[in-house]
Amino acid sequence: MAIQMKQSLALKQTLKMTPQLQQAIKLLQLSRMELEAEIRKEMNENPILEESAEDVARETQSEHEIQNQEDSREESRDTDTQKQDDFEWDSFFENQNRTRERMVSRNEEISSYENIIATAQTLHDHLRWQASLYGFNEEELAICNIVIDYINDDGYIEKPLSEIAAEEEVLEKDLEEILPFIHEFDPFGVGARDLQECLLIQARHLQEDTHDFVTLIKNHIRDLERKNYHHIAKEMNLSLDEIIDMCKIINTMDPKPGRQFAVNDTYYVTPDVYIYKVGEEYVVSLNEDGLPKLRISNFYKNMSKSQANANPNDPAHSYIQDKLRSALWLIRSIHQRQRTIYKVTESIVRHQTEFFEKGAEFIKPMILRDIANDIGMHESTVSRVTTNKYVHTPQGIYELKYFFNSGISTDDGDSLASESVKMKIKDMVSNEDPKKPLSDQKIVDLLKKDGIIIARRTVAKYRDVLRILPSGKRKKMF
Repeated sequence: MAIQMKQSLALKQTLKMTPQLQQAIKLLQLSRMELEAEIRKEMNENPILEESAEDVARETQSEHEIQNQEDSREESRDTDTQKQDDFEWDSFFENQNRTRERMVSRNEEISSYENIIATAQTLHDHLRWQASLYGFNEEELAICNIVIDYINDDGYIEKPLSEIAAEEEVLEKDLEEILPFIHEFDPFGVGARDLQECLLIQARHLQEDTHDFVTLIKNHIRDLERKNYHHIAKEMNLSLDEIIDMCKIINTMDPKPGRQFAVNDTYYVTPDVYIYKVGEEYVVSLNEDGLPKLRISNFYKNMSKSQANANPNDPAHSYIQDKLRSALWLIRSIHQRQRTIYKVTESIVRHQTEFFEKGAEFIKPMILRDIANDIGMHESTVSRVTTNKYVHTPQGIYELKYFFNSGISTDDGDSLASESVKMKIKDMVSNEDPKKPLSDQKIVDLLKKDGIIIARRTVAKYRDVLRILPSGKRKKMF
């Protein structure tokens, strides 16, 4: 019993993570931007850490050029008066002017860039601006702005007016009276409670509010979604051509009128690692640009040596020793992180050579265990190091996680990567007849002819991932 307790205690001690180990794991899973921020934070908190003099020199090259010239002038004055008289003042001022021009040019570039990335106007800003010009009195404008606050990014009011009135402590009648005015705002259709109301508002602005048109939108919205035009024609006692003509007009409407003001989701990533082809081989290169090169301050290093025999209880000595250990561990953890990214990327290159040669259709099935076994690391480490890390390849920029995917069985007993199957489905849909789109079952049958065994629900799942609509919604009548 005592032996078991000792073993249990030893196991608990082994599993307990030190703060340093926690920090190493944290750094491993940070994105590049988060890592830069963390390094800057540590540099601000730990005086023993400093940036490599080489990097600082590059960043302050302009200032150093000026200082060097001034130092040269001082040395000339101190050592030899005659040399001062012979000093090349023209060259000195020319260099100063050149440096100043570079700094002015850089400031102009920054100013120009700030103008380019001016904040885009939001939907709410656009609606409030229109409300301010509409001629409302103070009370009406306040009610109007309340309604605008409840309009979502797509342009709809999702919450019932009764709930808005209760939350904002206003009369529901006032909200109902102001809403038709908002329906006059740009973009047309904004402030609707549902798709049907949104289309009706746009129909009115397009002057397409005839009886048949309104009936089509009010009574057959579900059939419109399913593109069941024959059923609509039969129900409305109109010809198919008449229904199609009205549907063509509806297709010009925007079901989400607010999305034109949506914030651009495009974002830019800086690769953590590059893969180049040199001759017949692929070479991995870490991207160190922008990451501060840390080192221990010589001042504190010398101070630590001078305090070698100091009293361990001295607060100053303890402080320096703690900060020194923290700094050394941070530098070591950053190096370990970069080494791990390099090793994982090298292993991915060995496993996915065909991808780098031919493209996404030739990616192979690969799981975390394959890489972990190859480089002698735990799967959780590989998972952390591939999250939010990007690689620049001859085929484009990918997250490292992209290369891990399950396998789909083929009739010859081989295995095909799920990503490759998705690409095949995408190609099939892009080449289909829009009037006779491929059903999920038809895609299953076509893949089976290529020797790929896959269930219909798997095709549906992959189609959703690829953001491809079901065949009924892809069908085009005109």
